[in-house]
Amino acid sequence: MNPELSIVIPVCNEAANVGPLTAEITQALAGRDIEVLFVDDGSTDDTLAALRQARITQPALRILRHSTRSGQSAALCTGMRLARAPWVATLDGDGQNDPADIPRLIAARDLGPDTGVRLYMGHRTQRRDTWLRRLSSRVANGVRSRMLRDATPDTGCGIKLVHRETFMELPRFDHMHRFLPALVQRQGARVVSVPVHHRERQRGTSKYGLFDRLWVGIVDLFGVMWLARRYRAGMTVSEE
Repeated sequence: MNPELSIVIPVCNEAANVGPLTAEITQALAGRDIEVLFVDDGSTDDTLAALRQARITQPALRILRHSTRSGQSAALCTGMRLARAPWVATLDGDGQNDPADIPRLIAARDLGPDTGVRLYMGHRTQRRDTWLRRLSSRVANGVRSRMLRDATPDTGCGIKLVHRETFMELPRFDHMHRFLPALVQRQGARVVSVPVHHRERQRGTSKYGLFDRLWVGIVDLFGVMWLARRYRAGMTVSEE
């Protein structure tokens, strides 16, 4: 029988974070039928060994591993493809997302009747980063919002709740995880932002710098704009 919720976490060289993060997830979602999929994206440290150690006491943990580093979007797609629940929560593997916010996203989903929302985006209202990272994220979010008009204040937030079937219909490309609101809206679905916590990194080191966050997605941004203009959402198919 499939679980009610899958949690997908891309990681790369996060050996010190995967154990504590697994314990937090288990505590935050106690009593729920879940599976936790860590996607090890070609780590060169002891991440795989740490995941195997965590699995000894956490039977809901599944370990997926890329033989070579392929990027966060590729790891996310791998987890989504192999997830078994109809809805999937995502977290960053650095411990800065708070797993206790996952029930908050679920509560937003279950608040009322289905209104076509297929992505619940975390919105980090109080960032716990250096001023340079906060500035680069603010600029990047502002540029994306202005050009894509996705009405999402924090597209880079790693904690999300997404309808798996909707995600599987999205176009796949490197860095697609940065544009999920616009891509989901392109499918004719709605996106809702939910305030969530953000924490300082306690262990390990960041894999991204100012250049990665601010400039590397420019080509992708124009590509997403091109995709959005050329897709017709809302078509239904019937078999006669």
